[in-house]
Amino acid sequence: MSQKFQAAVHHRDDVTFVKLSGVIDEDNELTDLTDKIPRGTAIIDLGEVERINSCGVRDWVNWLSQIETNSTKVVLVECSPAIVAQINLVNNFTGTGIVKSFYVPYFCPECDEEKVLLVESADMGPPPHEPPVCRCDECDLVMDFDDMPDSYFAFLANQKHKTPPEKINDVLHEFRPTNDSEKSKIRSRMGSTTSLSGGGRGSVSSLPSVPSLPSIALPGNQSGPGGPYGQGSRGAALGTNPGPTMPTVGPAIPQLRSGALVYVLIGVLVAAIGVLGFLLFRG
Repeated sequence: MSQKFQAAVHHRDDVTFVKLSGVIDEDNELTDLTDKIPRGTAIIDLGEVERINSCGVRDWVNWLSQIETNSTKVVLVECSPAIVAQINLVNNFTGTGIVKSFYVPYFCPECDEEKVLLVESADMGPPPHEPPVCRCDECDLVMDFDDMPDSYFAFLANQKHKTPPEKINDVLHEFRPTNDSEKSKIRSRMGSTTSLSGGGRGSVSSLPSVPSLPSIALPGNQSGPGGPYGQGSRGAALGTNPGPTMPTVGPAIPQLRSGALVYVLIGVLVAAIGVLGFLLFRG
């Protein structure tokens, strides 16, 4: 089995549980699973499928058609956002099967975190479909839906309204036990996904640090990054060592005005002395 693509198959009576994860691309091994899925009902879990490209879509549609030719009913559960995107783009992506549950993406602008919430298709009701309310696990604020409702939930309007057999839930509980904490997953904005089950978020990649801005030296100025035209207050805001700040222009204006006034007064005094001397010599 490819390291990018993983699959696990379990059987209970006439129900087959298939767990797919990783990447579905040109290196997928879907055809190897065909003989492992007998006639009956096939539950395909797609919650851990991170990405699927055009070659993967082609192979997926062909593989699903082969399964259904063998009189097997397909039920898709926990469809990841990558799978939901393809369901909305490709008309026959689900074949004659139904989507029982899928993940809905959210984003918290305050904490800069993403979260996907597991939603049952039957709970969405008739159109127009609106995303359920989802709260951030960090700040408890209502998160923003990270897509367009009309486009993301479009497949629900075209889905065949069939009620899955009750035994499907029994198989899901056996191979995919769920509780409230496992119905949501949290991701950083870098794309790392971690289940919330077990009480811990696990390792979440952090955002890249902001690079410091280069200093700008004016021609003829020998000052470097620490000179008067270096990073200044912007460098301090970015965590770098700021140099001396540029000299302010404001205080220089009154200084120039007072100096000019002194010269004017001296000129007036010299003129007055000259006039007085002229009058004295003349008299």
